[in-house]
Amino acid sequence: MTIGKLIDGKAFAAGLRDKVANGVAGFVQATGRKPGLAVVLVGEDPASSVYVRSKGKMTVAAGMESFEFKRPDSIGEDDLLDLIEELNQDERVDGILVQLPLPRHIDEAAVIGAIDPAKDVDGFHVVNAGRLATGQEALVPCTPMGCIMLLKDELGDLSGLEAVVIGRSNIVGKPMAALLLAESCTVTIAHSRTHDLASVVHRADIVVAAVGRPEMVRGEWIKPGATVIDVGINRVADIEEEGKSRIVGDVATAEALAHVRAITPVPGGVGPMTIAVLLRNTLVAAHARAGLAKPEGL
Repeated sequence: MTIGKLIDGKAFAAGLRDKVANGVAGFVQATGRKPGLAVVLVGEDPASSVYVRSKGKMTVAAGMESFEFKRPDSIGEDDLLDLIEELNQDERVDGILVQLPLPRHIDEAAVIGAIDPAKDVDGFHVVNAGRLATGQEALVPCTPMGCIMLLKDELGDLSGLEAVVIGRSNIVGKPMAALLLAESCTVTIAHSRTHDLASVVHRADIVVAAVGRPEMVRGEWIKPGATVIDVGINRVADIEEEGKSRIVGDVATAEALAHVRAITPVPGGVGPMTIAVLLRNTLVAAHARAGLAKPEGL
């Protein structure tokens, strides 16, 4: 039995961060300033706090300026919007990221919509979403961009391949489909209500699983030789150690390895790419704001 390859997202992300750092050095030489990323964290969610700290460390390590704005979860929507407008006007800031989710009393769509599209390094603004959907230059959500980078590194030319994206979120599913279409794939968006999902998945050369259900995609669903990108991060009980948990993806990886050409592990696959692409997007945004061409290789 042939065992498929595990795609090393950690190694690829490290290489991308190195490219970004080299690009930052060139930007500083050309402009006399560092690119700046502002991250806004509302509340004290432990996972979000850890993630924001990690973003800050990697931003500084890449040679960029890191600006962190922590606000209590009691902050009013108007006050948060005022902060966003201040960051829109701040010439030191090239990228603005508001850590989601936000407290229930704040309209996430209103906050995302208030960010200057030129600084929207998360790629969630409707202007960037529309540009991506219509094939124009755009700031693209970090996770789908990371997925397409891993696919192109593994497969080279994606033209003509059949791709199935499981999940239809604005954050992953829809932009992922748009990126695959731009690579001339034949794309199907499937989801939890798709009839006979197993058969739909089985015809795909590329499967991107982003549905948020632990190990929903079984190994036997996978077409032999397909490449699978598992975006899912799900915490489940560890059946071997009572009281402990483990992290799994949306794909039953152990089963899938007998069928796939390659698959991203969870953890260590897509996850490391998200922050690396965030840094890439910040550098791209900085170049665009300075009237400079996008660095080669990014």
